[in-house]
Amino acid sequence: MTDEPTRKKRILLRSGKSPFDVDSLEQSLHRDVFATNAGNLIFSDAAHKLLMTPRAEVSSNGIRTVASEAARINEEYDAFVVPLANAFRPTFERPLQRMTQLIKKLRIPVVVLGVGAQADLQYNASRLKPMEPTVREFVTEVLNRSASIGVRGEFTEQYLKDMGFRDVEVIGCPSMFMNGDTFQIEKGAEALTAESRISVNGSHSAVRSHGLDAIIRQAHERYPHLRFVGQNLLEAELLHWRETSNPIGALTSMPTHPSHPMYREGKVRIYVDPATWISDLREFDFSFGSRIHGNIAALLAGVPSTVLCSDSRTLELCRYFGIPHRKISETPKNIDPAELYAAADFGDLVNGHKERFLRFTGFMERNGLENTFTHGDGGAAFDAQLSKLTLPPAVSPWTDSDPASLAGRFSWMRGRMEELTEQNSKLRSQLAKKASPVSIKVQAGDGAAAWPSAYRRARRVVGRPVRRLLRPEQ
Repeated sequence: MTDEPTRKKRILLRSGKSPFDVDSLEQSLHRDVFATNAGNLIFSDAAHKLLMTPRAEVSSNGIRTVASEAARINEEYDAFVVPLANAFRPTFERPLQRMTQLIKKLRIPVVVLGVGAQADLQYNASRLKPMEPTVREFVTEVLNRSASIGVRGEFTEQYLKDMGFRDVEVIGCPSMFMNGDTFQIEKGAEALTAESRISVNGSHSAVRSHGLDAIIRQAHERYPHLRFVGQNLLEAELLHWRETSNPIGALTSMPTHPSHPMYREGKVRIYVDPATWISDLREFDFSFGSRIHGNIAALLAGVPSTVLCSDSRTLELCRYFGIPHRKISETPKNIDPAELYAAADFGDLVNGHKERFLRFTGFMERNGLENTFTHGDGGAAFDAQLSKLTLPPAVSPWTDSDPASLAGRFSWMRGRMEELTEQNSKLRSQLAKKASPVSIKVQAGDGAAAWPSAYRRARRVVGRPVRRLLRPEQ
C-alpha cells in the first residue's frame, strides 16, 4: 500500500500578474499589470521564484484586496504572501485599509515580505503620524497570522518598534534575492567614456523637485548612448499612445514626454516584464538615477549602479544592501555619471549578500515558507518556464507613422470597441428585462448612446497623435 501523495501548499501571492502571464503591450497597459509602477514586478517576480518549490503552487491575486473574497481564499489557499514596497505612506492609506479588512477575515497565515515606511532623508516620521492607527491595525492583523513582519530597512524597523511592535525583522526586498545567495557585480571598464552605454532612471518628483532633470540633460549632452528607463503607467501611456489622462504627464522635463529630446530620439523605454527589462540592461555599462528598482534591475543584470536617494524608502534599502548611493540633495546638478561610476564600491553588496540571504530565508522558514534555493531546484524550473515564453518588447516612443506601427494599435482599439459593444448589448438586455415599460425606452436610449460615447473616448486616445504623425512637415 502506497502513501497518498502530499498535497502541495497553495500560496496566494499579491502581485500585479504572474511572471508567466503574457499580454500585448496594449493589453498590459490597459490592465495596468504593474499597479502603476513597473518596479513592483521586480520584487513580485522574485518572490514568485523564491516560493516556487516542488511542494508549493504559487498563484497571483492581481493586486486584488477585496474583503468579500476572504471565504474563497480561505478555502482555496494555505497562505497569503504579501510583498510590499513603501506601503506606509499617506497616499497608500486607503489601499492599506482595504488590505487590512481582507486580512481580518482570513484564517490562513499572512506573511509580509519587506514593507517600508516613506519619509524624508532625515528619517522624520512626523508626516506619518495621522495614518498611525491604520498602520497599527494592519501590522496587528498581520502579526496575528504570522510569527513576524518583514521590513525593508532600519527606518521602518524603528518606526514600528516606536509603536510598540517587537516581532519586526529587517529583511530588505525580495528582488535582491532573485538569484539566490550569490551576487556577481564587476566594473567592465576602468572608466566611462563618451561611447559608454548608460541607463538613467528617475521619478517625476525627483525631476520636478530635486533637479534630476538637469543631471539627465547634461548626461544626454555628454553620452550619445544614454537611455532613460521609466517605470510609471502614465509614462508608458505617453510612450505608446503619446497621451495620458494623468495631469502629471504634462511635465515636459521628463524624458517620457513627447516634447523631450530623448523621446524624439527614441532613447526611452519602459518594460512590462522584468525578464526583458533585466535582459536589455545587460548591454549597458552603468546605471544611475533615483529609482531603486530601476537600479536593482541593472544590478541583477550584472551592471554597476548608483542610486540617487530622495527619501527614506530608497535610502534604507541602499544602506541595508550596500548599494552605492548618494543623497540627491547633496549631488551637484552638473555631476558626470563617470564620477558616480568611479566612486561606486560594491564590496559590501557582494561580501554581505550571503548573510542577508540567510536572514531572508530564515524569516521565510520561521513563517512556514520554503524557498527554491534551499528546498527546491534553485529556480531552474522557474527560469525554464520563463525561457519558453515570447514576451512583448519594451514600450518605446511612438515617433513614426509606419503602417506596421499603427496596425497593432488600431487592431487593439478595434478589439476593445467590439468588447464594449458586446458589453453594452448585454447591459441593455439586462436592463430591458428588469425595467418597467416606461423606463425601457430611457434605458435603451442610454445604452444605444454608449457605443458612440465609447468610440469617441477611444478615438481621443489615438486620434490626435495619429493626426500629428501623419501631418506633412511645414
